[in-house]
Amino acid sequence: MTPVLSVHGLEKRFGAVVAADALSLDISAGQKVSLIGANGAGKTTFVNMVTGYLKPDSGSIAIDGVDIGRRSPRNVALLGISRSFQIPQLFIELTAAENLTVAVSGIGTQPLSFHSPADAQGRRDKALELLERFGLREGADRPISELAGGVRKLVDIAMALVRRPKLLLLDEPTSGVSAEEKFATMDRVIHAVAPDAATIVFVEHDMEIVSRYADRVVAFYQGRILADGDPRNVLMDPEVRRYVTGGAQ
Repeated sequence: MTPVLSVHGLEKRFGAVVAADALSLDISAGQKVSLIGANGAGKTTFVNMVTGYLKPDSGSIAIDGVDIGRRSPRNVALLGISRSFQIPQLFIELTAAENLTVAVSGIGTQPLSFHSPADAQGRRDKALELLERFGLREGADRPISELAGGVRKLVDIAMALVRRPKLLLLDEPTSGVSAEEKFATMDRVIHAVAPDAATIVFVEHDMEIVSRYADRVVAFYQGRILADGDPRNVLMDPEVRRYVTGGAQ
């Protein structure tokens, strides 16, 4: 079976800094894969290349066997890859529902106009359905500026689900979320993604989140893949403990 995501020989340098050093991995449909590593290890660079925000110096990236290494972020999204960001990318002056309605409007075949406004009822209904999945329906009409950081993260992830992607990349989905709320936040994400059966790749520094939600862990170090496998084996790997987790389990 063709992997959802297939990366081979990926290279990326920023001057003397090697951000991706011959990266190769295949990710199968339905997996929940966590990318771990210290700051600067190459995780976000990898996500940026997969989603078209950075072009690799060499190597290949394919989704369902289709090469995407030189495509724009929009064209990558059209092929079924969506992402959220470490810092939520939202219209701060709009409500949660309005942010989702704008995102829903962006996937239509008709351009927005006075005859096809962004807040047309059908689009709003789809926005509210997504917010309902995340348990955010009650705050749908509150401005983003009034929402807590964890809720903003969930709205940002909800926007990434608008296109019903086959591959969802999440950049630190629990960063900025309190220790008391982190598991509830991730539970909401997993529950919301389940109806679309999307493959999930998430960057995460919290090893409790990694252990509980990932079925595969890829550890990065200095632009290389240090270890790749099931969470227990990777997190107990001596090199991962030395260079990534600092002995954390």
